[in-house]
Amino acid sequence: MQELQELLVDGLRDIYDAEKQLVKALPKMTKALSSNELKESFNAHLEVTKNQVARVEQCLELLGEKVKSKPCRAMKGLVEEAQEHIQEHEKGELLDQVIVGSAQKVEHYEIAAYGTARAIAKSLGNKEAVGLLEATLREEEGQDKQLSVIAIRLQKEMGRAKPEMGGPESASGRGSRGASSGRSNGASRGGAKKKSSRR
Repeated sequence: MQELQELLVDGLRDIYDAEKQLVKALPKMTKALSSNELKESFNAHLEVTKNQVARVEQCLELLGEKVKSKPCRAMKGLVEEAQEHIQEHEKGELLDQVIVGSAQKVEHYEIAAYGTARAIAKSLGNKEAVGLLEATLREEEGQDKQLSVIAIRLQKEMGRAKPEMGGPESASGRGSRGASSGRSNGASRGGAKKKSSRR
């Protein structure tokens, strides 16, 4: 049981650092967004994340351990990857999609981390810690689902907007002109165009 508690404490300190990294990273990610809906979601989750930091502190105190963090390399890598994407892409619909992808990677990591911590706390019979960890786990799962819904809606909006930008011929034209414009539908006018302009 002592080994299990040490494993739980180690995991909680890792999560504690991960959440604190996220508190610093979320405002930067939010600033790079264009979608107001996404901005609202990220801002709301920032406040939720601050509460999650407090819950981890409570869990460590319940276990009679010092409230301190252990460097979380996984979160550091995810945050750095998101920052690279922000630097590589121009602000707009495409970058919004990329940031959502980065945010969901973060959510999936946290879901795995909190799920593991909850299972260990359950094995230790620490009901209070289990309750705190379950509350955060539900929040992370809810945020992941919300991001998926928003991302799909934005993708549909992008798909409807692209043909209109090229005029009716780009959507239904035939021959050599139709072939070239067919490739551009829903793709090159968003992602490919930006990539080529950066070269």
